Amino acid sequence: MMQVPLAFPTIMSLAFDEYGRPFILVREQEQKERLKGLEAQKANILAAQRVANVLKTSLGPRGLDKILVSPDGEVTVTNDGATILDKMDIDHAIAELMVALSKSQDSEIGDGTTGVVVFAGALLEQASQMLDKGIHSARISEGFEKACEIGCRRLEELADTINFTRTDYAPLLQTARSTLNSKVVNRDRDHLADICVQAVLSVADLDRRDVNLDLVKVEGKVGGRLQETCLVKGIVIDKDFSHPQMPKELSNPKIAILTCPFEPPKPKTKHTVHVSNAEDLKHLHEQEQAYFRREVQLCVDAGATLVICQWGFDDEANYLLFRNQLPAVRWVGGVELELIAIATGGRIVPRFEELTNAKLGTCERVREVAMGTTKDRMLFIEGCPNSRAVTVFIRGGNHMLIEEAKRSLHDAMCMVRNLIRDNRIVYGGGSAEIAASLAVTTAADTVSGVEQYAIRGFADALEAIPINLALNSGLNPVKSLSEAKLSQANGNPYSGIDCMDKGTINMKEQGVYETLHGKCCQLRLATQVVKMILKVDDVIVTRKDE
Repeated sequence: MMQVPLAFPTIMSLAFDEYGRPFILVREQEQKERLKGLEAQKANILAAQRVANVLKTSLGPRGLDKILVSPDGEVTVTNDGATILDKMDIDHAIAELMVALSKSQDSEIGDGTTGVVVFAGALLEQASQMLDKGIHSARISEGFEKACEIGCRRLEELADTINFTRTDYAPLLQTARSTLNSKVVNRDRDHLADICVQAVLSVADLDRRDVNLDLVKVEGKVGGRLQETCLVKGIVIDKDFSHPQMPKELSNPKIAILTCPFEPPKPKTKHTVHVSNAEDLKHLHEQEQAYFRREVQLCVDAGATLVICQWGFDDEANYLLFRNQLPAVRWVGGVELELIAIATGGRIVPRFEELTNAKLGTCERVREVAMGTTKDRMLFIEGCPNSRAVTVFIRGGNHMLIEEAKRSLHDAMCMVRNLIRDNRIVYGGGSAEIAASLAVTTAADTVSGVEQYAIRGFADALEAIPINLALNSGLNPVKSLSEAKLSQANGNPYSGIDCMDKGTINMKEQGVYETLHGKCCQLRLATQVVKMILKVDDVIVTRKDE
């Protein structure tokens, strides 16, 4: 055999056998792994199931928490599915689809990130059994798609429509409580749920059924108790006044919001300043002073009594601001500046020359609050004329608790937002999944062909949610599921798993709410990802050179 090197010797070479027939040798084949057909499908399903198994024990109000330690040593304690998967180091391409699934649920709905992954894992388990029976993956996908629509239609039939106003918001409060029930902060869920609902209603347009959660700022500070968490009808920023002798509280201030720094103008081109004697230095200093005095005077002439600046300024400018009795705050972020402008009715001014009295914002009070015995101080801008920008101020014993509280409150606010957009609800505790499962099972009897197996498999996968709820609550899963299915078969479609030992399996009586939009989105997203995984039948992995 003769080998002839080609133009890419590290990739391939041309060889001839004893009869003179050419063939190509592709190098580095030993560094490639390839799975095809059923073997590839089973490997993909196994990888995705392993991710789902991680989250099974975190499902429900009595789900367990996970501790995640980053390479930098940062510790996170959470049972939020999207956070757990986001912080896990996952290399498998199909397993990353489950991470993307959880993120999609989080961005679209805000809650249900654990349940959607657990349900997708149950669907893949059913698909694996059907692949072993010789059923083609395309027929399985078609059956799952049909079953998903049947289940969603059943949920729409069972959904209740709730009515609420800005003053009567009990259904919204109950939905927020149900969401916070499965979080680390569930001990104070009544107080936190009320804060979430009030925050969302403050920024909601009920006529258009629209909510802009960007107007809700969530700020936290270590110290104090979780019960001290409050809703501020205004903006809280993690800054203090630039000079320690400036007043700590201002009433009805006129606020100038600036994106220009208190400093002399800089030339556009490169210049060098040579100072040869003391007179030149003194002249240069006087010029700087003149610039600072002019900038401060422009703010005073406009009628400003408080300056909030995006940039910093040196001690010279700070001293002049103090001498002119003009309190100032420096290094305020761009997003915070926008929220302050919205809340106070002011305009963001890019140049001192453009500052006028009409562009100043106002509020009832600005105060600097010291936290505990530390030097941490924060500014509270309260009593704003436009209350559509609010701040949820969280207190907690440590940084981990505050971060988990932020995630929990975000989920609860998203569910309240979803309910304002679509005011139809279903009931939790696994009752919605059991009702959908029974409907899908009944519909499977009317379907002929191979899809019938997939539709029944979808019904079995729906039961994974109530089974895991029972397991995580320390209940007998078979007994609990059987009781709920028997009750539903006898005409009570609200029967689920009594996770909190309330003495009744009727979720409507327990007041466990979930939004219809969130539940249907959960089923559809999981079905789409499972269909995507089942369509992959060839995996080629090239390992890095050792």
